[in-house]
Amino acid sequence: MHLKRRYIAFFVGMVLLFGGCAKDLEEYNKPAVYWYGKIIKSVSDGDVDKADNYYASLQSEHMGSPLLPEATMILAIAHMYYEEYLLTEHFLNEYIKRYANSNEKEFAEFLRIKAKYMALPNPRRDQALIGEAIVEAEKFKRNYPNSMYYPIVDTMATNLYMAEAALHESIADLYDRIDKPKSAAYYRAIKPQPWIDWDEIQRANSPWYREWFEGDGTSSWYEFLIPDTKSVVSRNSVEELEPIDEKQEEPKREEERGEL
Repeated sequence: MHLKRRYIAFFVGMVLLFGGCAKDLEEYNKPAVYWYGKIIKSVSDGDVDKADNYYASLQSEHMGSPLLPEATMILAIAHMYYEEYLLTEHFLNEYIKRYANSNEKEFAEFLRIKAKYMALPNPRRDQALIGEAIVEAEKFKRNYPNSMYYPIVDTMATNLYMAEAALHESIADLYDRIDKPKSAAYYRAIKPQPWIDWDEIQRANSPWYREWFEGDGTSSWYEFLIPDTKSVVSRNSVEELEPIDEKQEEPKREEERGEL
């Protein structure tokens, strides 16, 4: 009798388990408000991956639903909260392209710049992303000079310019160490904003556990292992040849022609 109860309990548990899974898999052809509610609940529970799946169902089954714009913005903000900035930018691009009016576009573009800015915990690692963020920030300032977000975007742009300057200085120091003075001079000459006092720009402080391997941007702990010699592949280390005297070279050319 006791064994029979165990079998019944096991059977009921398996039915509930697979029945619940089947219920999730068989959800389709639901009204838009149903999928919207599922998105809200999943975001509230912290499960943004499941919210993305429900959003896909809402978008595919109800392409013209008025709930889509709000759901798109909710997911963009949710992914930003969980520091998933690439997905944030994806949903913001979708929102700007499909749903936003002029006022809503301004806010969405501000969030997109913020996502790029927050995706740069270490400016010395992503030169391309810094450049993209600066371009987006300057474009926003031109398009929305009276925006309430203008001071924030301007502050982010200033920080990005300083990060770019520090990155260029780090690259120039690297070229100095491998004996490429022309390349180093090129990066030190890139100072696009004359209103910034570049002599007051300080390097970003790296955490101690990362500084052991990366250094402070000017040198590393293993610098003593690198021999202090000129690079054999550097074109800048080759001494310039003396100019050729055409008057002295002309008799030699005549002799060569006579031999031929």
